[in-house]
Amino acid sequence: MITTLAPNLRGICAPNPSPMTAEGTWTYLVGTKDIAVIDPGPASEAHLAAIMRAVPQGARISHIFVTHAHLDHSALARPLAAITGAPVLAAGPWDMGRRAHPDLGGGEGVDRGFTPDIPLPDGTVIATDDWRITAHHSPGHMGNHMNFAFQNMEFCGDVVMAWSSTLISPPDGDLRAYLATLGQIAARAPKRLLPAHGAAIENPRARCAELHAHRMARHAQILAALGPHPQSISALCAKVYPDLTPRLRPMAERNILAHLIDLIDENQATCDAPLSADAAFSRI
Repeated sequence: MITTLAPNLRGICAPNPSPMTAEGTWTYLVGTKDIAVIDPGPASEAHLAAIMRAVPQGARISHIFVTHAHLDHSALARPLAAITGAPVLAAGPWDMGRRAHPDLGGGEGVDRGFTPDIPLPDGTVIATDDWRITAHHSPGHMGNHMNFAFQNMEFCGDVVMAWSSTLISPPDGDLRAYLATLGQIAARAPKRLLPAHGAAIENPRARCAELHAHRMARHAQILAALGPHPQSISALCAKVYPDLTPRLRPMAERNILAHLIDLIDENQATCDAPLSADAAFSRI
């Protein structure tokens, strides 16, 4: 189903609901003649057909923007480009900004073949007679994550969501970069944020502040849970998330690892072996 969200802006929700994607991935279509597609979505023939049906007669898809190289956002980019001839635009390839460390695990849902046709440096403006979009590099959830500003709105991928906090899974995710991104979004002060999962955010500055406070509280909680004797991430997870639903435990452990890496960088924690997802961690 096509949802009209604003003049020159429509959305289509892909059929990929899950605990990580809410009701599915939102694909946004900007414009009436030259159509910009933002986050074409997962590998779904039905969703690809829905995108093509949404193109008005006499119009064309001229640009395909991808917020980041996770399969639920980027997998349809190449099939859609093959049909339409439109270039794929993104911050950079899937491993852009990825922490160079072999033993951190992670890599959940990464589109490891993703490379854009046109890399977009931070602040790049792309415009047609129909629309003007500004690209803002927004790492944290992933190194090649990018927000796209249109009118008084920003398409924010997975960085800010109303229904959930963001998964930060090293080596693709980085807590410090994520906190900086929240501050940059708040400073730009868009009137509305349009995530790829869940409802629009009508008070972006308040939501960014809420998410920042949540992360800082979690950081303090993890630091408090650390003691002088090394503990596994699994043991820390049981302390920090005592009532967690089992299906969410793997994501929680990835977030804890991101916090632990930052605590090590801050010289507040250490590990008993070379840094890895299987190491044991203690407080300095």
